[in-house]
Amino acid sequence: METLLDALQEGRLFELPENDKTHALQFLAHIIEAFPEIPAGSEIVELVMAREQATNTGIGKGWACPHAGVPFDGDLVCVVGWSPAGITYGTKDHQPVRLVTMFLVPTNQRSHYLREVSIVAKAVESFAGNDRLESARDLNDVRNYLLDLIAASKETAIPDTRARMIRLQAKPTIGQPALKDLSNLVVEPVSLVCGGSGIRQITLSQNAELTVMLDQADGLIEKLEADGVCQIKNWRVLCRNTAAYEGGRIVYKCLAIRIMLEQTQRNSDI
Repeated sequence: METLLDALQEGRLFELPENDKTHALQFLAHIIEAFPEIPAGSEIVELVMAREQATNTGIGKGWACPHAGVPFDGDLVCVVGWSPAGITYGTKDHQPVRLVTMFLVPTNQRSHYLREVSIVAKAVESFAGNDRLESARDLNDVRNYLLDLIAASKETAIPDTRARMIRLQAKPTIGQPALKDLSNLVVEPVSLVCGGSGIRQITLSQNAELTVMLDQADGLIEKLEADGVCQIKNWRVLCRNTAAYEGGRIVYKCLAIRIMLEQTQRNSDI
């Protein structure tokens, strides 16, 4: 369960903004797409949704483990979403899903992924503290539940295992860029209106700084049309869908995701 432990150490545990299954999967997939090392056009959202349509990824006991297999080499990683109320997921045990652990599975990690998800499923099935997931009040409760689950799954667990596991420093991976701490992740819904005679691109967002930046961005719509994603400074804008209106106007419904990398944080302090 090292991949799950890495996710906790690197701040990749989030409270899901919605209890809808489709929206929850899309939210986590968009976060993975925002990782700096993920190539543009990887279509993580489409891969996850296609897999879910083929096979329900619920494993029971309030857990689901969706994944996206990608055609490039890298590290096996996951992000974890927590739903306080639970998601109607269509699992065999009919229990609402409260933890969605989404894996990114590069070509060279498929065997590793199968071992990892098998260990997770066995640990969840045998863990005596699963009722704590239903009563969790915040992310700290969820993190402690997961740490205890991981500790219980390790045959060689010793008294200080838990203390070592709660360290939040990310472990660098030899030969691969280390994933940054995502605890400062910001996700903003954005609508972009363009088209029509004499109409300049208009940004609709609750974030004033983001609104000004996107209004001034050159080639934003063209980039979204071509790739479905555009990186502008430290924001990654992902187009979710479009809607056409009279007068040639088109509304691009997007998510803007910002990961506060260490360098960005240092620059903001200067």
